[in-house]
Amino acid sequence: MNEFIEMGGYGAFIWPAYGAAALLMAGVTILSWKSMRQREALVESLRASRRKAPDEAMETIS
Repeated sequence: MNEFIEMGGYGAFIWPAYGAAALLMAGVTILSWKSMRQREALVESLRASRRKAPDEAMETIS
């Protein structure tokens, strides 16, 4: 097991690289998820305003 962790003497370089890659991937995942939630909320608000718009247009014509 120790031999695996040392990775032929390069373990001190490889494991931090894996850690940095994992952190970056987690960060991208979290930012993507937050962006998706914001865009879904925007789409929903636009849909809601579009549903109201025809009713308001009819009231101004009458």
